[in-house]
Amino acid sequence: MIPACITIPVGRFWRGGSPDDKFVGTTELPRSEIVIQAPFKMSICPITVSDWQKWKQNGRGDCNPDLPVTRISWHDAIAYCDWLTRSTGKTWRLPTEIEWEYACRAGTETPFHTGDTISPDQANFFYSEDGNRVGPGELLPVGCFEPNAFGLHDMHGNVCEWTADRWRFHHGPGAPTDPSRRVIRGGGWDYLPRLLRSSWRDGLPPETKRDNLGFRVVTECRCAAKTI
Repeated sequence: MIPACITIPVGRFWRGGSPDDKFVGTTELPRSEIVIQAPFKMSICPITVSDWQKWKQNGRGDCNPDLPVTRISWHDAIAYCDWLTRSTGKTWRLPTEIEWEYACRAGTETPFHTGDTISPDQANFFYSEDGNRVGPGELLPVGCFEPNAFGLHDMHGNVCEWTADRWRFHHGPGAPTDPSRRVIRGGGWDYLPRLLRSSWRDGLPPETKRDNLGFRVVTECRCAAKTI
């Protein structure tokens, strides 16, 4: 019933895009150092069809059970976390934006946890930056690529991932918030590499359901981050 998880250690990292990154957007700035003050557990992969069907059928009985479950709204993801909480006696939820980026970076400061660039051998994405098709053009089972240094798979590409947070238009103090949108991270199988970067972020209405949109979960953690 419980998705496979791994413990994410305490530490500090630079949240947001580097001004030296030619693809960085204003929504990824300013860059700031964040301290993670308590460890937490995160699902190693996005929640799969198999994980989801332990709760409820989604009408896709013929799907590969190892595919990430998709066409899941933010509200659906919250409902799954609530079910998992009731079933296990532990509190499960979506990761915050800060937790997600810290876990994705896994100690790196480069645009990707793979370095300055990412290749089709390292993540599932469709087009190269010059517009050539390089990926399979479809969703892949979880865990097809090497994990990052924390042991997490698929933090770049395959599916975008819901986070717990409402959309903020930038990372600075007093940033305006749009309560009608929730933050997504990671980029999907049909994205360009620039949209898979560790700092990339976007906001969608919480009722959105797409075939490149899923989620992962965290447990046994508290909001333990502060800006230096």
